[in-house]
Amino acid sequence: MPTPDQNDLSTWIDAELHDARAMIDACRADADALRRLDAFARHLAEVFRAGGKVLACGNGGSACDAMHFCEELTGRYRFNRPALPAIACADASHITCAANDFGYDAAFARWVEALARPGDALVVLSTSGNSRNILAAVEAAETRGVTTAAFLGQGGGALRGRCDYQWVVPAPQAPDGSERKTFSDRIQEVHMLLLHVLVGAIERHRFGPDGAERDAESE
Repeated sequence: MPTPDQNDLSTWIDAELHDARAMIDACRADADALRRLDAFARHLAEVFRAGGKVLACGNGGSACDAMHFCEELTGRYRFNRPALPAIACADASHITCAANDFGYDAAFARWVEALARPGDALVVLSTSGNSRNILAAVEAAETRGVTTAAFLGQGGGALRGRCDYQWVVPAPQAPDGSERKTFSDRIQEVHMLLLHVLVGAIERHRFGPDGAERDAESE
């Protein structure tokens, strides 16, 4: 029979929580990234005020984050206020049709081609920054006058520098100062935290702290 110590994962659990906190602390320390988050929230508030919408897409867990982000806008976040137009690429019939007929790399780009209009915004999520279908979606948005924003990790990959706004979640540091290997789930957790903050900032720019709608002139 194994001893209790052999089954005790408390040290591993603590290390997992430590890495998550270290990644959040690194994001907090990046003043430019925080300013970009506020600037993008202001931009999206203007997109919504002008009658535009936001689209979002990602693969796997990032697809779930895209859906969560959009439902916070169409539903509610911290308080009741008018619904805001946001659509995640989560329609299985579209994804499987486009992937079957054009290849999986084209699935998101076809969706952007169908729905994006000048003045809209596209939010993409990729923990590696190298997903070809995400790159194709950004390229499709660029040809349509759509603002692009990327939430990335692991250095940003091929998507680094491609979008109008970007946030690259840094890896935590090992005790010797080297970069610790980071799994995509930890990056996705920080992405979702940043998206929650983004939604809260949008609400405040668009409606004020109490949910009362604001005019652009009042900002």
